[in-house]
Amino acid sequence: MPLQMIGAPGDPDLIRLPWDIPLEEWPDHHLVTLPRGISRHVVRFARLSGHVYAIKEISERYARREYKLLWDLARLDAPSVEPVAVVTGRTAADGTELDSALITRHLQFSLPYRAVLSGAVRPDTLTRLLDALAVLLVRLHLAGFYWGDCSLSNTLFRRDAGAFAAYLVDAETGELHPMISEGQRTHDIDVAHVNIYGELLDLEAGELLHPSIDPLVFAGQIVERYERLWSELNSDEIIEDVDWHIVEQRIRRLNSLGFDVAEMMVRRKVGTGRLIVRPKVVDAGHHQRRLLRLTGLDAEENQARRLLNDLDAFRVSNGLRHEDEAIVAHRWLAEVFQPVVSGIPAELRRKLEPAQLFHEVLDHRWFMSETAGADVGLEAAVRSYAENVLVFKPDENAVIIDAGADPLSP
Repeated sequence: MPLQMIGAPGDPDLIRLPWDIPLEEWPDHHLVTLPRGISRHVVRFARLSGHVYAIKEISERYARREYKLLWDLARLDAPSVEPVAVVTGRTAADGTELDSALITRHLQFSLPYRAVLSGAVRPDTLTRLLDALAVLLVRLHLAGFYWGDCSLSNTLFRRDAGAFAAYLVDAETGELHPMISEGQRTHDIDVAHVNIYGELLDLEAGELLHPSIDPLVFAGQIVERYERLWSELNSDEIIEDVDWHIVEQRIRRLNSLGFDVAEMMVRRKVGTGRLIVRPKVVDAGHHQRRLLRLTGLDAEENQARRLLNDLDAFRVSNGLRHEDEAIVAHRWLAEVFQPVVSGIPAELRRKLEPAQLFHEVLDHRWFMSETAGADVGLEAAVRSYAENVLVFKPDENAVIIDAGADPLSP
């Protein structure tokens, strides 16, 4: 069978990679060494034309299946890595058949959990990771996706203001259905609990966990956080006809969690004057969509919330309460956001994505103002942040380590 590449590669150099060599034997000049999670398969990163691709060696059947699942998840706007192509028909020089390869685009500014949890892991950092993973699992279940192997290792994390955003990176065991069953949902949670417990025990054995962290207790948090969010999104609200404001409060709570309610199901409870109300269609990304609509900026959910808060503060402080929202957003973009980003030296801008940079500058301005006892202004905050904070941060757009180093170390 001849070599085939199926997908939308976009880069002709992909087909020129040494597909006749087992992935673990690829020469170094084709590869870039990035932190990666634990995987049962051989995974390597290749840099071509300024882009980084993750390449996983896997059987043809599972490569094709995972490629299709990742495309389906992208179509549903679920947080996952972007599939690029499947390479089949690989044959070594001596005629030996090689496994197929799945190519995905490396998620910029993302890190595996072992890179995020470098050094002695603090409880609050681990809690934020588990929060992000719980939100990811809920979003996948709302889309009808059964993961089958939810874990920290199968997830990539991006900084999202003071929190993290999680992305699925391994869909090999997944299944997509019109609606997930209760049994599948429960099994996914059980698997997540067991996997995370094992991963935390592994970190504990490597003396990377804070002494206050109990692996069993923290692994149980994923279940608690998931169930609390799932209940908020799916539970019935029983109200009297005159208490419709309770439904409005529910919608505002969901908005604050980053979800839009696109449709409600309302029915009358038999034999009573009460109504049973349940959110029927719930979409994630409430703040992301508003920020994108107003400014064209594409950010994570918590970053979008922070930027919108600053936009609202700009509106009030400049007496623009009655001005059209789109006009105010355009002024804020030109007068506040863009000057902050352009005020960062060019050689430092790749360290964090623009929305995260802006968020951290705002935090730095607040700390400086508290110390000074007065507002120090954005210009001084940008300069101080670049010189005293950002310069010491790793480049999260491509965290490259020495070729001979442990790939699991940051």
